[in-house]
Amino acid sequence: MNILVVLVVAAAFGLLRLRRANLLLWAGAWWVGIYVLLRFAFTTPIPASVVSIYMGIVSITILAYLSSSQERREEVSRPLVRFMTEKRYTALLGATAVAIPALAAANVYVQMNVPLEPPFFPRTIHPASPSEITVHDNRIEIDAGDNPFRQLETSNPEEFRKHVENGRQVYYRNCVF
Repeated sequence: MNILVVLVVAAAFGLLRLRRANLLLWAGAWWVGIYVLLRFAFTTPIPASVVSIYMGIVSITILAYLSSSQERREEVSRPLVRFMTEKRYTALLGATAVAIPALAAANVYVQMNVPLEPPFFPRTIHPASPSEITVHDNRIEIDAGDNPFRQLETSNPEEFRKHVENGRQVYYRNCVF
């Protein structure tokens, strides 16, 4: 576990406690804090799909807590109503009204802009590895080729360890599950 990330999140919660932040800010801090912990605190990366599932559960849990009593609902809605009705927040409200759909559209665009490619091989229960792959327009033959990073093991061990660590993170994030 990455202790530094845990300490930063704990310090942020401690600061909110000292400043006696309102419930809406606490809810947002919990959501962001749990996301940061799931995404960055574990040495073995958690796949993005699992993080999405957990964050969905966290979102539902926080909403259930915020709406569990009349007092909590009023405490959460008070700053939101003030934000939407007071004249001094008009420009910020307009920017928010534009930014939220723009961010949603940008997310859809990024997700839809991924090129569709057929699988390298027919799907089977235990598919064989492809014989070659293309990375950054460089074709690498896996079965007959040499590992381009293997020479770094003796010439530059620190750089080699960085590549091995990056490969481990990519494998744990995308392949192990």
